[in-house]
Amino acid sequence: MKELILGKSGKRVPSVIVGCMRLGEKDPDSMNRFIHTAIEQGAWYFDHADIYAGGASEEIFGEAWSKDPSLHREDMFLQSKCGIRKGYYDLSKDYILESVDGILRRLQTDYLDMLLLHRPDALVDPEEVAEAFDVLEQSGKVRLFGVSNHKPMQMELLKKYVRQDIIADQLQFSIPASNLVANGLEVNMETAGSADRDGSALDYCRIQDITIQAWSPFQMPGWKGCFLGNDAYANLNKELEKLAKQYNVTSTTIAAAWILRHPAQMQIVAGTARESRLAEIIAGGDIYLSREEWYRLYLAAGHILP
Repeated sequence: MKELILGKSGKRVPSVIVGCMRLGEKDPDSMNRFIHTAIEQGAWYFDHADIYAGGASEEIFGEAWSKDPSLHREDMFLQSKCGIRKGYYDLSKDYILESVDGILRRLQTDYLDMLLLHRPDALVDPEEVAEAFDVLEQSGKVRLFGVSNHKPMQMELLKKYVRQDIIADQLQFSIPASNLVANGLEVNMETAGSADRDGSALDYCRIQDITIQAWSPFQMPGWKGCFLGNDAYANLNKELEKLAKQYNVTSTTIAAAWILRHPAQMQIVAGTARESRLAEIIAGGDIYLSREEWYRLYLAAGHILP
């Protein structure tokens, strides 16, 4: 498993995160097998959120690991997210604290390795966030803090009051859904990709040593499904298959390698419930695409070079 340094934490962690959004349908036994398989492959970093399956993903995960004496809490990195409620977002101090208590109860652990603010809240009071982070850190309930789907200026606003480093930012990123890259290449153009939809988050995170965690790494833009094997991205799939044959791996592995090739040292949030697919994603860390190969995939997804 390829590893990297997580933000400013100094911690060496896997480049592939096990995303637990789809694990709520597993029973404790199959969840236990999944956890073991992931850890055996070096994927001991698990990403949760309080809304995944209405909390069931955390609940089943907690039951699966806590009753297995061979699984030790210190051998896993547990990350979760909070802030999304039914019909609105809530990053108030009270709700952050309440959410973390629920997360810890469901995961059956005394602490989170990292807590992420799941979505920006238009009504956020950064001073309240700072108070919540201080309470969580001082109580030992949360060790590191980050955000998800935040722009640079939203992080700057938090940093004005929050004492803790922002360690990571989860952002959508895949070969087709890569405006993070496109808006930096199509500078000063009137093309679709030139639109800066994220405030230059990629460059900002690199400057600030904030790790980007790429979610939906195999999704098409607009939540239209997986691009792998999809006729909507026939050219991309053709190029993926060529490289897969060349490297003797699967197209999934090449698509993962494309993300891990970027010098920003991103992590991939692998949101699969299948052990075999997780192995394919992890294998992407063993492949270092050439610059020409990387750009060939980028262009095959429909992007341009001005």
